[in-house]
Amino acid sequence: MSNTVVGLLGLLTIVAIVVTLFKSKTQPAIAFIVFPSILGLVLVLMGRYSFDNLATMIKSGFNSTGPTAALFVFSVLYFGVMTDAGMFDVIIGKLMKLVGDNVIGVCLVTAVIALVGHLDGGGASTFCIVIPAMLPVYKRMHMRTTTLLRIAVLSMGVLNLMPWAGPTMRAASVLGMEAGSLWQTILPVQVFGIILALAHAFFSGIQEKARGAGLNGKLAKTEGAVVIEETETAEVKTNELARPKLFLFNIALTLAVIVMLIWDVFPSYVPFMLGLSLALFVNYGFTAKMHKKIINLHAGPALMMCSTLMGAAILMGILTTSIGADGKAISAKVMELPSDAIPSVVRCLAGIVSAILPAALGQHLPLIIGILSVPLALAFDTDSYFYGMLPVMIGIGQAFGVNALPIAIAMVVCRNCATFISPMVPATLLGTGLAEVDIKDHIKASFLYVWGFSIICMLFASVVGIMPL
Repeated sequence: MSNTVVGLLGLLTIVAIVVTLFKSKTQPAIAFIVFPSILGLVLVLMGRYSFDNLATMIKSGFNSTGPTAALFVFSVLYFGVMTDAGMFDVIIGKLMKLVGDNVIGVCLVTAVIALVGHLDGGGASTFCIVIPAMLPVYKRMHMRTTTLLRIAVLSMGVLNLMPWAGPTMRAASVLGMEAGSLWQTILPVQVFGIILALAHAFFSGIQEKARGAGLNGKLAKTEGAVVIEETETAEVKTNELARPKLFLFNIALTLAVIVMLIWDVFPSYVPFMLGLSLALFVNYGFTAKMHKKIINLHAGPALMMCSTLMGAAILMGILTTSIGADGKAISAKVMELPSDAIPSVVRCLAGIVSAILPAALGQHLPLIIGILSVPLALAFDTDSYFYGMLPVMIGIGQAFGVNALPIAIAMVVCRNCATFISPMVPATLLGTGLAEVDIKDHIKASFLYVWGFSIICMLFASVVGIMPL
């Protein structure tokens, strides 16, 4: 079976997943399991892989998503305990006093928290900071949570250009230069992007206000909008579990968890494991029955999202894992595959894209890549995009006399904007889970905004001379 056929089958699989999710035919976890499994079976029957190879690929996928699944489970439980203990009630009260009935102020605060929270370059940890803090505010002010996610992901995408963030480091390694040097080149675009992210937050606030959002507002439900109507009756567990006298302890514990995340010495799920344990003991004593009750209150969302991430492991494993001659998995991080290796489905798809582009594009390759980066982000995980596609694009550009740097800048700047709307990025699934938004609704609400945002950033880069027109 040729690489072209494999790439086309991979594209068909991705399209089938997206269409199924957009038409609400099943849950994401099921789509992530069924369609890649069918693809894997077809590839085995056609002789490309053996069943042992397929098992190896799936195991490799679990290695990539397992830590995120653990992070999600314990972060949901931790923030659930903090909510039950009443920590967020106090924070919300302070925020409400700060912004009052100002919907635009809430949107700007969301953008600022996302910008600051993403200084460490970790998407999952940023979602764990932004969403739990702002989601109750959006609910109380009758604002769409899809708007919360969109503001967050655009702000995070801009900060993701930092030299220690994944995409910039990956692109720099392909170029053979220091990540700091690449960042200095694209720094004007990042500054412009921060201003643009704040402008988008301001505009989103105007939109929400026009739809009737506010402390006394009430939005009509529309397709793809997650709107929470206020009810007069509060759940009994809120009063029963509230611990207002322990507010300072809970705040200090939460800050300690965030500091450990930014410190980045331990795996990202460890701070939440420790934080959850301390929170349960201090807030609710040494009582197994009470601890079980609290964990059960939040087990549903944790299990649902964990199952989605486990399904994504099948998707990632079958689509992005290459197989060496010895039958071992080769990560998408490996730029140059051995000649006797079997390239992954995504590498084959990258080959098709690179083969189609040159004939019509030539010297305008950086701009065309920039325009296509957001749609391509839905089909490629970050490693495959930069380690698989970028070297191929650089080689094509050289044939037309195009330098490697503008191509890398186009891929870094424009793709970063779409990082956290891609279902191929585990952190995206974490963010949608925390915000209680379906992945399809997140993509519907954000895709065109993100695409336009990336094109504006690319045009700015061209105007200031960072990229050729």
